[in-house]
Amino acid sequence: MTDKPNVTLPGKVERIIQSPSPHEPEKAQIAVEGADHLYKEIRIANSLTDENGNQVQLKRGAQVEVTVEADKSQTVPTSAG
Repeated sequence: MTDKPNVTLPGKVERIIQSPSPHEPEKAQIAVEGADHLYKEIRIANSLTDENGNQVQLKRGAQVEVTVEADKSQTVPTSAG
């Protein structure tokens, strides 16, 4: 567990996008639940490392978690409103 402020949102791999160049990795397009409609999709290199250090790839339809975290010095308290 990290002591950095963070949020984790569920997501789903919508597409696997093949690279047009052999020198670039394929991409996984992930729809992030809870994000604004026009900004819910992100694309990342489809390359992860498992618990044994092996390279693995996401499959289309995979359920994932997207975590955003920041150093405490990069955040401000929420106003009480």
